[in-house]
Amino acid sequence: MSDPRDAGTVRTSLAEIASLLAPAHPGVADEVLRAHDDPNGYVSAFEDRLEERGIDEPVDNLPWIALIDALAARGLLAEFDWKEGAEEVRAQLRALESRPSPDPWTLSEPAGTSLPTYDFLHACGRRYREIGAALAVLDIDSDCYPVVGLRAARADELTALAGRAGFPVEHLGAAGPGQ
Repeated sequence: MSDPRDAGTVRTSLAEIASLLAPAHPGVADEVLRAHDDPNGYVSAFEDRLEERGIDEPVDNLPWIALIDALAARGLLAEFDWKEGAEEVRAQLRALESRPSPDPWTLSEPAGTSLPTYDFLHACGRRYREIGAALAVLDIDSDCYPVVGLRAARADELTALAGRAGFPVEHLGAAGPGQ
């Protein structure tokens, strides 16, 4: 969080994002708020998890990383490499606890399974939107795509909360920028 923001606003926004994306998992908010309130304690408590990301001390986006890791640990986020294959993308999206019902894959397979990962993720996002769901990337300025699922009706809320917290979100398959 490089720009100065009101710590209370950031904290509240992070808690609301955690509740939005993990309503049945209050531990997600606990982890995110710990990373915000006590970065050194969070790094110490989750050193094994953070080591995989090359983090061994508090960083500016630690609460955002904590959110991503907490969601992933509970099956609410899939993290895709920039060169992930279409079958792996579909398999991980199907495994998300937050996957929509009905399953968008039963309609018909999305076109472009030979597309680059980023483009295929957008095709998946369009498929999800057809049934009222959304896919969003919680951007960590990396060569991976941490993707969450949520109701399409709440996508703008996620964007607004993330903006108040100072973190970027990109909606996959959205019609316009920032949606």
